[in-house]
Amino acid sequence: MGQESSMEKWWFNSMLPNEKLEYRCGLSKSMYSPDPSENTSGSEDRVINNTDKNINNTDKNIKIIGIDNDHYLNNVSKSNHPHYDRYMYDTKYSWDKHINSCINNYILRGSNNYSDSYIYSYICGQSRTRSERGSSSKRTSTKGSDLKSSNVPYVAQKYRHLWIQCENCYGLNYKKKIKSKINICEQCGYHLKMSSSDRIELSIDPGTWNPMDEDMVSLDPIAFHSGEEPYKERIDFYQRRTGLTDAVQTGTGQLNGIPVAIGVMDFQFMGGSMGSVVGEKITRLIEYATNEFLPLILVCSSGGARMQEGSLSLMQMAKISSALYDYQSNKKLFYVSILTSPTTGGVTASFGMLGDIIIAEPNSYIAFAGKRVIEQTLKKTVPEGSQAAEYLFHKGLFDPIVPRNTLKGVLSELFQLHAFFPLNPKKIK
Repeated sequence: MGQESSMEKWWFNSMLPNEKLEYRCGLSKSMYSPDPSENTSGSEDRVINNTDKNINNTDKNIKIIGIDNDHYLNNVSKSNHPHYDRYMYDTKYSWDKHINSCINNYILRGSNNYSDSYIYSYICGQSRTRSERGSSSKRTSTKGSDLKSSNVPYVAQKYRHLWIQCENCYGLNYKKKIKSKINICEQCGYHLKMSSSDRIELSIDPGTWNPMDEDMVSLDPIAFHSGEEPYKERIDFYQRRTGLTDAVQTGTGQLNGIPVAIGVMDFQFMGGSMGSVVGEKITRLIEYATNEFLPLILVCSSGGARMQEGSLSLMQMAKISSALYDYQSNKKLFYVSILTSPTTGGVTASFGMLGDIIIAEPNSYIAFAGKRVIEQTLKKTVPEGSQAAEYLFHKGLFDPIVPRNTLKGVLSELFQLHAFFPLNPKKIK
């Protein structure tokens, strides 16, 4: 029992966060930086890094609605922080140690009794089991690297269903809490990806959502087969995984009592790629809004046109743009485009940039071609952060940067400014 007690005490001492990790920074982004525009085949599980950690000091005039600019920029750039060690964060050793630290921090913050923690019970239970088997050399060693190499990756995988990892600071966020925080990282305030259903729930008043064209599905128009798996099987897989028929949800509802038509793309469905179904659903939504004189919202999150449908997916750009021309120029109605991370390819080149007001979320990755594609094609280096929302704002690419927690109020004010009022004035918030 004495050896067992000392072993558990050592375990928690070894888990206490290093001073350099208290800032909750993580691995260098260069190790995980695939381009979203290359992800139109459905591998949305890749980590998309879409924020610039070295924003120039001249960027402090960024207009961001609803939050303090200096505080926001301090969260975005950590390169000047006294605890930031670029070399240390580029090592696998630091990554394993950081996972260890994040789990421990959550335990210390959320439980006064370590033995009541689910994670602690599992870890210590594994420790006892291995010790009893006589293979305690790694578990009782005073070198943390032995423990990390044998236990931390397994623990991180074991509890993956409990945590969501931040793409910016690599901190762990408890899944039961992250939804109530509208998918904003507790540690650094970074805006994590949201499903289309969560965005609809965030924007539309309860009980007013009426979906459109839910039964529309792709029939593999060009009989695409890549050698990995048939396109139809891939579609079926993502339908089961997400519960959606394709990469966009469209419908009508009320936003603070104001009737609106809204389409929300979902990056979890084949990287939010735009095929013939996505294009047709958005076009029908625009036509419905035109006939009913409704304001229009399109929330973009896409890797671009879907390669499995060839030129048919590219035709959707012209079809949607044509419908928007009638909506905006002929009927003089109001369209708001919301760019979330990532918005790339054919979506950026068409309806994403045609809004009367174009809003971007903080830290969003917005581009036409991805960084890797540009560098491989032109043999030139793309400046770091040149495709981040904060940089593009200064180039006039869109209007305001609006944090997620204030977005509904901003939209409500914009609609009323353009003479779209609530059906019931008491619903104004």
